[in-house]
Formats: sequence, structure tokens, C-alpha cells
Amino acid sequence: MTLQWTAVALFLYGEIALNLLLCVPFVSAKRWRAVFSWRLWSWLSPYWNKCFFTMIMVLVVLFLDAVREVQKYSGPEPMQDAKVNPNVYDHVHMKLFRSQRNLYISGFSLFLWLIMRRVVTLLNQVAATLDDNAGLQAQMDGAVKAAKRCQDDNLLLKQALLAEEKVMSAKNQQLRSEIEKLEKQVKAAEEVVRKSSAEVEAMRRQSKGLAQEYDRLLTEHHQLQNVQSTVDKKDQ
Repeated sequence: MTLQWTAVALFLYGEIALNLLLCVPFVSAKRWRAVFSWRLWSWLSPYWNKCFFTMIMVLVVLFLDAVREVQKYSGPEPMQDAKVNPNVYDHVHMKLFRSQRNLYISGFSLFLWLIMRRVVTLLNQVAATLDDNAGLQAQMDGAVKAAKRCQDDNLLLKQALLAEEKVMSAKNQQLRSEIEKLEKQVKAAEEVVRKSSAEVEAMRRQSKGLAQEYDRLLTEHHQLQNVQSTVDKKDQ
């Protein structure tokens, strides 16, 4: 295996190990996000896209070269030469095997390279979603506590209103009793006033009659005085 294909094979093994490590179930997405938040990655982030696309181009070139080699050694001309010479046949099959091996190595390296980027993106998204869910859960817990507190306050308020309503009902009952007593007193006072008015009216009528009788007697008195004065004058 040449140096370039050895490097690609090592790169493939590293990708397999890294993808398996990223898929380990007991390492949560939050931990991976914490790892991805290291200062080293933030320092390498400006070069990450360039490195990613550079590796894609390199792997695509190697994949196309491997495809060309496979087509080259699986064509009719090498096979015809291999049928003529047995040594050439072994050599052609060895070249074909190596080109197919290189094809698989470069193809899987390219595929896992894309998969690894997607896995890292999904882990970050899952961690962000978990953080958002944690925030929403905290907000929901706060809302539930606030709702429970409001419910307790409403219950206390209802109890206070019921107690106040009972007190007000007792006061209203007392006021009704007092009003009834006052109405009875007012009716009694009205009756007394009516009787007093009747007595006053009777006394007024009596005093009027007395006044008329007094006037009559006074008139008779004057008449008697006049008669007396006339008699006295005749006697003289």
C-alpha cells in the first residue's frame, strides 16, 4: 500500500473510532457540547470549514482515481493479456484487488467524513434543544408554582370573603332587627302624635267654643251695663 492510501486508511480508522465514540450512549449530548465549547475548537473554528471542504475534495479525487483504476484493470484488454500470460493474470487481479480496496477505503472515508460532520451538528442541536427544554421546564415549573400560589391566594381570599360575608350577614340581621325596632318605635310615635294631634284639635275646638262663649257673655255684660246705666239715669 502506497503512502497516500496508508494515510487514507488511517484516516478511515480514525473516522470509525471517532464516530463510534460520538455514538456512545452513556455520553450525553450536553457533555459533547461542553467538549465542543473548548477554547481549542473556538480557535480552530475559522479553519474548520476550509479543512472540511479540503478533505472532501481530496477524498473525492482519491475516490475518482480508485474508480478509474478499477475500470482500468477490469476492462477487456487487461483480461485478454491475463489469459495469454498466467503471471500477468495474477498481476492484473492483484492490481484490481488493490484498486477495489482503495475504492472502498476512499468511499467509506468520504461517507464517514460527511456522517461525522452531521453527527456533530445533530449533537449540538440536541444539546441546544435539551437546554431549551430545561429552560422551558423551569419556566413551566415557575408557572405551575405561580398558579398554585395564586390558587392558594384565591382559596384564602374565598375563605376571607366567606368569613366577611358571614360577619356582614350577622350585621345585616342585627341591622334588620334594629330597623324593625325603629319602625315599631316610629309607628308608636306616630300613634302618639296622632293622639296628641286629636287632643290638640279637641282643645282647639274647646278653646274656640270657650272664646265664643266668652264673647257672648261679654256682649251680654255690655248690654246689662247699658241697661243699668239707662235705669240709673231715669231714677235721677
